[in-house]
Amino acid sequence: MNPYLSIIIPAHNEEHRLPQTLQQVLSFVSQQTYSTEVLIVENGSSDRTLEIAAEFASQHPEFRVIFEQGRGKGLAIRRGMLESMGEYRFMCDADLSMPVGEINRFIPPELVEFDIAIASREAAGAVRYHEPLYRHLGGRAVNWMIRLLILPGLHDTQCGFKCFKGNIADDLFGRQTITGWSFDVELLFIARRRHYKIREVPIPWFFNPESKIKAFKAAFQLGLDILLVWKNYFSGRYTNT
Repeated sequence: MNPYLSIIIPAHNEEHRLPQTLQQVLSFVSQQTYSTEVLIVENGSSDRTLEIAAEFASQHPEFRVIFEQGRGKGLAIRRGMLESMGEYRFMCDADLSMPVGEINRFIPPELVEFDIAIASREAAGAVRYHEPLYRHLGGRAVNWMIRLLILPGLHDTQCGFKCFKGNIADDLFGRQTITGWSFDVELLFIARRRHYKIREVPIPWFFNPESKIKAFKAAFQLGLDILLVWKNYFSGRYTNT
């Protein structure tokens, strides 16, 4: 019998943060009445991430490790989503900048009438903690560009916590082409073109000073990826079966 929820955690060079994260996820999972699987997708790490994940999974049968040699967050998430079996599939950043207990707000019975639920740091009711002003303004500038060029109306497309119905995940991730940081933009663009219902969920979010995102490089790549998405769209890439 397939699990009710799959949690997918991408892990690249996370040897310091991963042990605490996995313990928190285990504590959350053990308190739920529904069945859950947790997939840790290690991709291209140069530290002990894979070893730590494998050791933890060997002691907890609901955890599973996937080794993906290629690098890129989008690649790791796609691999996890397509190999998971949950009725609902939740992607979860390894730093847990959103408390893990918030996951239940993304699935029934707390959230209904959705195909995709995305965490938002900007929707009404969201709260940011300890974020420097320059990071907040940079994030808003990036989102302004996304809304202007490709996804109008969404407050926060790049937060790393999103939930998909299982069949929707199979459809969207099977069409995904971008394997880097801005893969979210492509997925949500495809979702809109396929008339899936997207809900934004306001969350409490805690700034992590160890973030691996290099703002200017990421913004430049995002611009290139947005152009690629439009190119794919006009060439019919996303409508092919």
